[in-house]
Amino acid sequence: MSNTQKTRLFIIGAGPAGYTAAIYAARADLNPVMYAGPQPGGQLMITSDVENYPGFPEGIQGPEMMELFRKQAERFGTKITYATVTKVDFSVRPFRIEADDQSVWEADAVIIATGASAKWLGLEKEEKLYGRGVSACAVCDGFFYRGQDVAVVGGGDTAAEEALYLSKLARKVYMLVRRDVFRASKIMQKRIMEAPNIEVLFNHETVDLLGENELEGVVAVNNKTGEKKTLTVQGFFVAIGHKPNTEIFKGQVEMDEQGYIITRAGSTATNVKGVFAAGDVQDKIYRQAVTAAGTGCMAALDAERFLSGLEG
Repeated sequence: MSNTQKTRLFIIGAGPAGYTAAIYAARADLNPVMYAGPQPGGQLMITSDVENYPGFPEGIQGPEMMELFRKQAERFGTKITYATVTKVDFSVRPFRIEADDQSVWEADAVIIATGASAKWLGLEKEEKLYGRGVSACAVCDGFFYRGQDVAVVGGGDTAAEEALYLSKLARKVYMLVRRDVFRASKIMQKRIMEAPNIEVLFNHETVDLLGENELEGVVAVNNKTGEKKTLTVQGFFVAIGHKPNTEIFKGQVEMDEQGYIITRAGSTATNVKGVFAAGDVQDKIYRQAVTAAGTGCMAALDAERFLSGLEG
């Protein structure tokens, strides 16, 4: 194709991982091209107060933080395009990338940093009250509910971990479990049942959130009896899992059964030489901005070594 553009390094996604990779790669004179995707800045664009990222003693708004990341990446020469990659072909070299702005690229190396998205219940007010009492991350936001009452929805290990973490901060933690049993591991179930301030409500489905400008309560229905229960809580944590944004990479790189990209231990390398993955797209354990940034740095260094080997 005559309109095909070429680059040494192509970065897909623009969250903490993508921007950090871009900063390191640009400073190494790799002249990276970044396609920001449908949500430039990633999940932090819908996060209000970020208080656990080092270097911001007073905290910072998520969108403001991502704007600083972007400016730093651009300062060193990263070419950022606000379009979404729609198709990749990693079976050919150089790798081939197509986007929804009709552009086609060939790249010697690729860093995938498309992140993961929290799964939501689909309630009407979930989005409206996000960051105003509604959260998908206890480690990120639990501090704001110290001494208050909160609810966690979910019955797996993720929900159990969130509830236990919150139990150390909140006065009372309700766990809303849709089934009559946990899906969580036995040891997590034991810890939940032993926590004095966690109350488990089995067979309860969340049907509504109360409050206009901030969360005031949660309405749940017992799916066995039909009885409605209103919980007056200040925090509502959805812990039904995350979905990695890896749809377009299926069949191109190795993934686990949940769709997370598998990287080699101690590296960001995938099973395809020259393709690297950073951030929540390959991390289902920590899912923090600071760990995403760390793997973004690793991916850029890994890509730089790979490209040096090609040229050497």
